[in-house]
Amino acid sequence: MLKNIFKNRIFLCVLTALVFGTIGVSAATYFPSNQVTYDNKTSGLKSTDVQGALDELYNTCAGQISSNQIIKDNNLTKDEYENRYFFKGSNPNNYLLFNGAMWRIISVESDGTLKIIKNEAIGNMAWNSAGSNDWNNSSLKTYLNSTYYNNFYSASKEQVVSHNFSIGSVSYNNKDLASQISSENSKTWNGKVALTTVSEYIRTNSNTSQCGTLSSYNMYYSTCKNTTWMYGTTEYWWTLSARSSNNNLVYMLYSNLYTINTMDVSISDNAWVRPVVYLSASLTYSGHGTILDPYRIN
Repeated sequence: MLKNIFKNRIFLCVLTALVFGTIGVSAATYFPSNQVTYDNKTSGLKSTDVQGALDELYNTCAGQISSNQIIKDNNLTKDEYENRYFFKGSNPNNYLLFNGAMWRIISVESDGTLKIIKNEAIGNMAWNSAGSNDWNNSSLKTYLNSTYYNNFYSASKEQVVSHNFSIGSVSYNNKDLASQISSENSKTWNGKVALTTVSEYIRTNSNTSQCGTLSSYNMYYSTCKNTTWMYGTTEYWWTLSARSSNNNLVYMLYSNLYTINTMDVSISDNAWVRPVVYLSASLTYSGHGTILDPYRIN
């Protein structure tokens, strides 16, 4: 399908060039510029100046795609709970090269940013050596947004934007995903680098009937492990979500058991860390999102 999309873009570029070459002069002759309107639903541009149309055509022909085009190319459907588009299933085309390493796109946000997670963990460390599940006071938050982020390439730092991350606590083994998302969103933190939430992990699963809530996911974990790309190969790794009613517990994703459980940070237990960042909405990309041809920032 991706090959066909690529071919269609080439066809579009050639056809448009022929059309412009054939009727461009006549159009300019018979239609004054103040009577010509360019209205593009993707970019939002609306102007009598057709330069915007030409710029967008150039980007398409040059293999440069926006976050909106990523949604279209992958036929992503809007999330049921928020104005976001998630990559779901066992192995979608959401690979992206960033900062010299492979990442994967979690979601395309309503503001055009891409939320991405590092494909491999960066190490095994405590969520908070001080023993509290408050992300604002977390030692891991400090490390990710200082030592870790400071080692990014200069260009990569410019591509990452500060963004709100949902850090609200989650009730254990709940059966209501909408309520869980609301709880996560009840508290936010703004910064450059954090982790994924429990609900985001659940929403990357294409098997919504059995894996659509925290409770059902753990009930059918042997099935659910096959219908999400995010569980990864690391034995167990931290999420951003704290457990409500307990100030010491944080949710972890147990890839060896394929379950979602909690760990006590009060005893400084360590787990693997997969950083999450937001990429600027102004970026364009090339590639097709496969592991052999991942998206690349232009």
